[in-house]
Amino acid sequence: MGRMHLRRYEEADRPAVLALAPRLTEGVAPWRSSEKVLTAVTGWVADALERSGDPASFVYVAEDSDGIAGFVSGEQRTHWSGDPELYVGELVVAPAYEGRGVGRALLDAVTAHARRCGLSTISLETGAANANARAFYGRLGFAEEDVKLTKTLS
Repeated sequence: MGRMHLRRYEEADRPAVLALAPRLTEGVAPWRSSEKVLTAVTGWVADALERSGDPASFVYVAEDSDGIAGFVSGEQRTHWSGDPELYVGELVVAPAYEGRGVGRALLDAVTAHARRCGLSTISLETGAANANARAFYGRLGFAEEDVKLTKTLS
């Protein structure tokens, strides 16, 4: 593993980025179908890659000499309150790169992107059971805003 480099997504990155999509299934509620969740998250990532050329969307990748270490995608949105914000759709770090600052570097790129766009808020969502992600985001200054509650029926 060499020096880490962050850059915009390129079409040649597609297979490596899509290969990371299954990591997004971690921390999903146990009553959800793992097959359906995997299909959904793979679709989200594919959609983000398709939108990456749109002015309001982005995908950044982190890479070193061994390949893609992680990626982050997102877009400008309007919060339900009417305030503009930068929404992070997906943030994934390859297992071999966890704890090496890749996620932080990707979110630093998101922060710089938001500032260039004149935005003052970044939002994201993660599974309630994804304790590692929640702790990571908390260390970076993210705080809970909305809480979704679900009841399964038997």
